[in-house]
Amino acid sequence: MAADKNTGRKIVIPKKKVAGKRKYTKRTGRKPEAKEPMLFGKVNFKWMLIGIGFIVLGLILMLGGDMPSPDVWDESLIYSHRRITIAPLLMLIGFCLQIYAIFKK
Repeated sequence: MAADKNTGRKIVIPKKKVAGKRKYTKRTGRKPEAKEPMLFGKVNFKWMLIGIGFIVLGLILMLGGDMPSPDVWDESLIYSHRRITIAPLLMLIGFCLQIYAIFKK
């Protein structure tokens, strides 16, 4: 505050507003709450991506089953070891990795 020399009145000079330096919010008049940390960290997302990779690989291994001839039924193409055992096992591993990624601290 400064006093005017001629009239003796006090002159109020407003402070400059600086972006991001506000202590109180306009709406509530209280201090803004501190930001909470993210629920999942980098490690969790890495495990999630690895799990998704296993699931996608299992789905890719299950693809196919096209018969070379429509008149011939070949059970070895449809009921192969790759489609019946390996692909579901990879998908199960992927889902377990997803659960691990969610619960990992």
